[in-house]
Amino acid sequence: MKGLFCRIQGRELKFVTHETSLPEVLGSHDVRIQVKACALSPVDTRLLQDLGLHSNSIPLGREVAGIVQRVGPKVTFFQPDDEVVGILPLDSIFSGLSDVIDINEQYLVEKPEKLSHTSVAAALEDGLGAYTALHTHARVAAGQTLLVMDGASSFGLMCIQLACYYGVKVLTTSHSQEQHAFLEKLRPSVVRVIPVYKKQSDLLPAVMEETGGLGVDIVVDQGVSLHEKEQEEGREDEVTVHPHKHDIITVLAVGGHWVTSHQDLQLDPPDSRLMFLKSASVSFLNLQVWLASSSQQGRYLHILKDIVEKMSAGILRPQPEEVVPRQDAATVMEDVQLQHKKKAVVEM
Repeated sequence: MKGLFCRIQGRELKFVTHETSLPEVLGSHDVRIQVKACALSPVDTRLLQDLGLHSNSIPLGREVAGIVQRVGPKVTFFQPDDEVVGILPLDSIFSGLSDVIDINEQYLVEKPEKLSHTSVAAALEDGLGAYTALHTHARVAAGQTLLVMDGASSFGLMCIQLACYYGVKVLTTSHSQEQHAFLEKLRPSVVRVIPVYKKQSDLLPAVMEETGGLGVDIVVDQGVSLHEKEQEEGREDEVTVHPHKHDIITVLAVGGHWVTSHQDLQLDPPDSRLMFLKSASVSFLNLQVWLASSSQQGRYLHILKDIVEKMSAGILRPQPEEVVPRQDAATVMEDVQLQHKKKAVVEM
């Protein structure tokens, strides 16, 4: 059978398919599943290198959904014909685009019957990100005020829906007229949609007006600009412009919390001083930490189970991702890696 892998050639990434095989003996705690769908997300070669997992052939398609074929002798959670969903660990040798893969039962949860394989595979990582940002980092509570940057993205939408479910007052930003119209029609509705496709300077006055000058309790970004020059270049290239770090710190309320996805964030002394004066805090959102250590495995499985249950109940309603045939996966993965599209899902 064939799988999709990333090969590193100098500074270039090549996405190729090649033959793989299953081990003759199934591991004691492993589950052999027939893959029905998997999602394609950008591969972070820098993270893998930092964790000592760097190799010349990196398996792709880690968010998978499928049907259990066989179980190891010590497996207790599943049995053949169960429908399951999960995220392959960082050190997995299997590509999710293979017909059949082996995975430890500790990385899987049962898929609700009413959810399709493609929808749950496409939304699992974004749901995990939203849950981690709001619960694990920000300790969200009813009555708080949340600012979600780029709310029309798949991750932003998950954050909005989860926060609204818990009674949080949500503000968000839009990066085009189409996104603005989409966010205005969301139900449950957000308090305010702030258009930043005209100019980023609209963000601060809009947030302060909506919060009576107090600021928001939580900010969840999807990247920030460290310098004004980055924002100017972004406008010229017609790409999504990230907010400036100082703007985010400024809109935080006293005791506020900032959850950032920017792994190279640098705070200058004036920024740190402003954070200190507000007694505010910042944390980094790295989803792979759940799979890099087994110390929080039980909590991780609880989160995955809660995500799929909320999707089944209609509380979380992810945007449909593009479904592509397996033969086009390598071509589509190039667009995903270059951020031309944030995600795609392959139906097997």
